[in-house]
Amino acid sequence: MNAINDPEPITAVSQSVARPRPPIAGKVLRLGAAVLVLAAAAVVGRWWFAEARYIETTDNAYIQGDIATLGARIDGDVAAVLVADNQAVKAGDPLIALDPKDWQARRDQAEAAVNEARANLFATRRQITQARAALGQNDAQIDQAQAELTRANADAGRSAALVGAGWTSRQANDQAVAAFRKAEAGFGLAVAQRAVSEQALAVVQSQAAVAEARVSNTEAQLRLAESNLANTIVRAPFDGIVGNRAAQTGQHVQPGQQLIAIAPPPAKLFVVANFKETQLRRMHPGDRVTLVPDIDPNSPVTGTVASFAPATGALFSLLPPENATGNFTKVVQRVPVRVALDLPQGRAPAWLRAGLSVTAEVDTRGPDAVRHGLLGSIFGTH
Repeated sequence: MNAINDPEPITAVSQSVARPRPPIAGKVLRLGAAVLVLAAAAVVGRWWFAEARYIETTDNAYIQGDIATLGARIDGDVAAVLVADNQAVKAGDPLIALDPKDWQARRDQAEAAVNEARANLFATRRQITQARAALGQNDAQIDQAQAELTRANADAGRSAALVGAGWTSRQANDQAVAAFRKAEAGFGLAVAQRAVSEQALAVVQSQAAVAEARVSNTEAQLRLAESNLANTIVRAPFDGIVGNRAAQTGQHVQPGQQLIAIAPPPAKLFVVANFKETQLRRMHPGDRVTLVPDIDPNSPVTGTVASFAPATGALFSLLPPENATGNFTKVVQRVPVRVALDLPQGRAPAWLRAGLSVTAEVDTRGPDAVRHGLLGSIFGTH
């Protein structure tokens, strides 16, 4: 029995010894892993050398827009709010209506003043015409007096010759001399009357100038009254979307009081990316930009570097830094860079809103550079 059972333990031991994997298999696995790591490093290195080292990135970037905060230019009571929050409007659309009764009355009053001033100017111009006609009459009277003076002078001369020869009486000579003196006085009177008429014309002309100035003044007052009347309607200055609607019906508002805001449409939005000064060396206007929004990282948009701010953001702050102080700590400054969005007509993403955060990636290789990414490096699409 013992002889028959002895081989069994030996067989079990030989099987347990055969289970461990030969050392060569582990070497193959380690070699394969090393090859994969080197291949990945080669791909990443190729991608970094060809593309990644030219990409400047910052997450200090925000979507901006020229938001218009509208207020009342005149005082009055809000008669109606004509739009709702988040409503799209066109340029010139009425947003808020103020009660126009008082301003309509002031406009009518200004129009009446204009009509009165114009009537006064018309009457003054008629007086000028009348004064000029009087001058013409005075000229005729002077001519008549001149002729009478010439005749009387001739008669007086002939009478003096006749009375000296005894052909006429001294009384007739005295009458001829008196007629000459009367004609002379008449001529002087005609000249004096013309001078008076010239002064009257000058007075009327000055009155006309005052009347014209009065007309201009009242017309300006009418235009101002019409402008104030038109300002009872607050209108949208551009196409946009209504927001921050603060006006309420019946509310009494004052000039300058903020009532409503208009945000620009997506086509008018832009991005301000605050890059470090060390990132700007190779960056130029026209460089392509990829913008990844925090709200939806899977929906990036593209853009173009439009311009650079004339100074760092710190200098535009409320308290600009003074680096000449004794306690100096050097801080890398940031420069605002404006990025124009590339939005095909009618294809703006739904998430696009002013104020949202994005990550800006600028390709400094130039405006014609094309980004292929890591997969492009693998498949050799550069």
